[in-house]
Amino acid sequence: EFFRELLENAERSLNDMFVRTYGMLYMQNSEVFQDLFTELKRYYTGGNVNLEEMLNDFWARLLERMFQLINPQYHFSEDYLECVSKYTDQLKPFGDVPRKLKVQVTRAFIAARTFVQGLTVGREVANRVSKVSPTPGCIRALMKMLYCPYCRGLPTVKPCNNYCLNVMKGCLANQADLDTEWNLFIDAMLLVAERLEGPFNIESVMDPIDVKISEAIMNMQENSMQVSAKVFQGCGQPKPAPALRSSRSVPENFNTRFKPYNPEERPTTAAGTNLDRLVTDIKEKLKLSKKFWSTLPYTICKDERVTAGPSVEEDCWNGHTKARYLPEIMSDGLTNQINNPEVDVDITRPDTFIRQQIMALRVMTNKLKNAYNGNDVNFQDTSDETSGSGSGSGCTDDICPTEFDFVTTEAPPVDSDRREVEASATQPGWSLQTLLVIFLSLVLQRQWR
Repeated sequence: EFFRELLENAERSLNDMFVRTYGMLYMQNSEVFQDLFTELKRYYTGGNVNLEEMLNDFWARLLERMFQLINPQYHFSEDYLECVSKYTDQLKPFGDVPRKLKVQVTRAFIAARTFVQGLTVGREVANRVSKVSPTPGCIRALMKMLYCPYCRGLPTVKPCNNYCLNVMKGCLANQADLDTEWNLFIDAMLLVAERLEGPFNIESVMDPIDVKISEAIMNMQENSMQVSAKVFQGCGQPKPAPALRSSRSVPENFNTRFKPYNPEERPTTAAGTNLDRLVTDIKEKLKLSKKFWSTLPYTICKDERVTAGPSVEEDCWNGHTKARYLPEIMSDGLTNQINNPEVDVDITRPDTFIRQQIMALRVMTNKLKNAYNGNDVNFQDTSDETSGSGSGSGCTDDICPTEFDFVTTEAPPVDSDRREVEASATQPGWSLQTLLVIFLSLVLQRQWR
């Protein structure tokens, strides 16, 4: 919401300023600027847009339009204007503004889009994993831990903390294997968040973009005679315009200058906040989610409604009687459950669905590392089955140090396996979500009794 509103504000600000400054001249050529924002929005929402090519095309089109305005005494064919646009890089009619703006826009948009896609992938992975069905061995162990005390005449005795940990580590063995890739993903998200707060701040790029473009236009006005002369030399002398048009001159308001940009005069803050505050808030939430999957058994078993607690080691249910729980606590992950005394776990059959989520995290982490360095990778347009073309680097080596070395791969679109997720959610058995809900309800029943 914040980024979308930021783009809307920037477009509205440019339109208002250019209408006041150039009036009818701007309105007659406003589609050039509207197309720029349309493409920026399309890129941000996952569209098939090459940022560098799109920005180059914008400046080429702007040069063609301005070249006609500063030379109204001539008639220019489409072929001639195409020749004019080829001189954009050579003549630098807009000064250094296009180069600087290209660097700022590409790296800021790459970081913003990748960061938001990272948030989406993290959410989707968590949602999908919560729908994975527990094994029959897990369900048996859970029922034994919660209900066997009644059979032994110990209805008020709660399970030992370590006993609960072994049960939950067996139940959540596959989920714990997400932890390594999840933590790398969170670290990469935090690094990109730092870029968003610093050199890749999309808010500081988009807020003054109208003034930066106006500066480029003024550069073109000041250099109009030299630019025209070199174009005429390279593309040939154009044909004179009809007599009715040859008397025209550049309208007076075309020479109007913009007032200097004042950072304090920023438009209404998007989404009622600013980027720094927003990113700081998200960073704190991301940090809290580190090691989520490996600590999930501890989170469940430390609840006083579930176990007797780590301080009560003698007067707790150990699976057989009211006494200390002697077996050692298993380590995290599937392979470490081979000797789990409480849950029968087949370590030779990893959950394929969870392995898919590990791969989705790995690919997203690579994209985030690219974005951290200001580089784009191919994004697939979710509205199309074809792969999107990626933009090149938005940075120079001295601006964007390359701390990461990795292989780039294409991440699946966020909704690419929605049918698979839905199928998993509707298949027989209990999901992790359902399991935890039932688990808590059983605990509350024990308390009530």
